[in-house]
Amino acid sequence: MGILDFLSGQFIDVIHWTDNTRDTMVWRFEREGHEIKYGAKLTVREGQAAVFVHEGQLADVFTPGLYMLETNNMPILTTLNHWDHGFRSPFKSEIYYVNTTRFGDLKWGTKNPIMMRDPEFGPTRLRAFGTYAVKVSDPAHFLSEIVGTDGEFTMDEISFQIRNIIVQSFSRIIAGSGIPVLDMAANTRDLGKLVATEISKIVAEYGLSIPEFYIENISLPPAVEEALDKRTSAGLAGDLGRFTQYSAAEAMTAAAKNPSGGGGIGAGLGMGMGMAMAQNLANQGPWGAAPAAGPQAAAPPPPPPVEHIWHIAEQGQTHGPYSKADLGRMAGEQKLSRDTHVWTAGQDGWKRAEDVPELAQLFTILPPPPPEA
Repeated sequence: MGILDFLSGQFIDVIHWTDNTRDTMVWRFEREGHEIKYGAKLTVREGQAAVFVHEGQLADVFTPGLYMLETNNMPILTTLNHWDHGFRSPFKSEIYYVNTTRFGDLKWGTKNPIMMRDPEFGPTRLRAFGTYAVKVSDPAHFLSEIVGTDGEFTMDEISFQIRNIIVQSFSRIIAGSGIPVLDMAANTRDLGKLVATEISKIVAEYGLSIPEFYIENISLPPAVEEALDKRTSAGLAGDLGRFTQYSAAEAMTAAAKNPSGGGGIGAGLGMGMGMAMAQNLANQGPWGAAPAAGPQAAAPPPPPPVEHIWHIAEQGQTHGPYSKADLGRMAGEQKLSRDTHVWTAGQDGWKRAEDVPELAQLFTILPPPPPEA
């Protein structure tokens, strides 16, 4: 090192730290020989704390602000004042910057299923995952308990340990909560508060706090979820017989959709099963109930006859429409005769009234025309 470089290092230090990594928790201010000059300016920004370590001992913690390191309680001497020691000061001091902002969107999850006793399903296993945030609440304690002399400490170095604490606390709380599995989704907020309180007690020993903790999902093993789905399907079906029919229909649909190895056979089998099931349902009451005992119910009456609307043709002109009652009244008034041509929808052309069976009865009560003289 040249003399100019050495002398330039003896000017007043400006100590500060800006971080763009978003994952650095502690950073040590590097100085040649760890010598902090008398009168150095120390800048601590919002979201930071500066821990002053002198001769290996933690001396003070600086909160956000601007400080001039020149008071009598700051035992800092420049190397120029100790030329008799070969320009090496015997007083070694260090500044550690601690990031006190929240480190959020950190993931946690149960690596292995948690065993618990559910009041409805009995012994079962479940998994859970979510997010959390961590914050340095006591910079001095965090530095002495976790960081030590690490010059750059990141969140990744402690996240694994925190996840283990979370999983351990979550397992203990969830197993002793007594909340049924099916009701946990509605109580994730309260469970999250309980877990966060328990975790905060543990991580406080490291100078940390957990300001946010979220449970995103609690799930059962796939086999248990499949059994729940079947149980739900059975509940929708109403009874075991209906659920059996539902399962047969699902199997029939799957066989019909199978394109490999005899799809036509599957489709034909599905049609046969469908017809058999339809016949079975027809012989049962609603929702698969057995038919009521006793004699067979009488056949329903036939539908009422359709009322026709008629038109008549006289002297090249059509009149109408008329109902059958209108035609009966006209027959009584001698305005409709047996030879009058009539027509209605569905009839093949015009016909004489007496040739239409429905209208011929209108003339049975009338005497036929008198014979010719």
